[in-house]
Amino acid sequence: MKFTKMHGAGNDYVYINCFDEQVGSPERLAVSVSDRHKGVGSDGLVLIMPSDVCDFRMRMFNADGSEAQMCGNASRCVGKYVYENGLTGKTELTLETLSGVKRLSLYPEGGKVKKVCVDMGEPVLEASAVPVALPVDRVVNCPVHFPSGARNITCVSMGNPHTVIFEENIDGCPEKYGTEIEHHVLFPERTNVEFVQCISPVHLRMRVWERGSGETQACGTGACATLVAAVLNGRAERKATVGLLGGDLQVEWRESDNHVYMTGDAVTVFTGQLTMDELEIKN
Repeated sequence: MKFTKMHGAGNDYVYINCFDEQVGSPERLAVSVSDRHKGVGSDGLVLIMPSDVCDFRMRMFNADGSEAQMCGNASRCVGKYVYENGLTGKTELTLETLSGVKRLSLYPEGGKVKKVCVDMGEPVLEASAVPVALPVDRVVNCPVHFPSGARNITCVSMGNPHTVIFEENIDGCPEKYGTEIEHHVLFPERTNVEFVQCISPVHLRMRVWERGSGETQACGTGACATLVAAVLNGRAERKATVGLLGGDLQVEWRESDNHVYMTGDAVTVFTGQLTMDELEIKN
């Protein structure tokens, strides 16, 4: 089975071209290939597939094998992959995901796609739809008592649930507090957790604890949720740079259509092949 390892802002996944390959158990394969000591090493697995309603379809699985609705960084890499591997010549694409149709704008240079802008759609703010089990319409700067202490949270869904927490210093926060918040009873589907430091109204620094994967270098949907939360809390303008461990993302929450747009890099790390024997052992 052939694969390609790619990353967007350091958020790395193993990509399988399902036009050519068949994956019988993506949940188990995700756990196998994600292992950074015994596998390829990644934050999860992404399947690039045909679609009946869009140009392409994406399925993605976290490092623990759970399927996620959406990943902004992965969607940029899918755009790069299908263009550079001759699956399309279009630079405006539609992508089917579990959180709906996403629109990608590719920016090729000399046949290579360096940056991709993704229309991430409208943020979901209703507490019951995020979902978060609090008796309010929107969870914006709400105090919550966690085992490690009280924190004010803002909850946003970008097709997957996010809990944004503003801190004076975010260093060390994910490993200290990520898992307890991800698995808190308030979040029936668990949650991604963003710890955010506001450098200026147009520059936010973020570290992320991803549901099912732990701390990662970047999270595209998390960067979008972070900007929305910062605007709702009066901490940022509607267009800002979100700095992550793996690099910067440009995020804009437009008033004209209420959509969030995210622009960032897409990088191919290497390609390889897993033998059937190796797949049998790992699965």
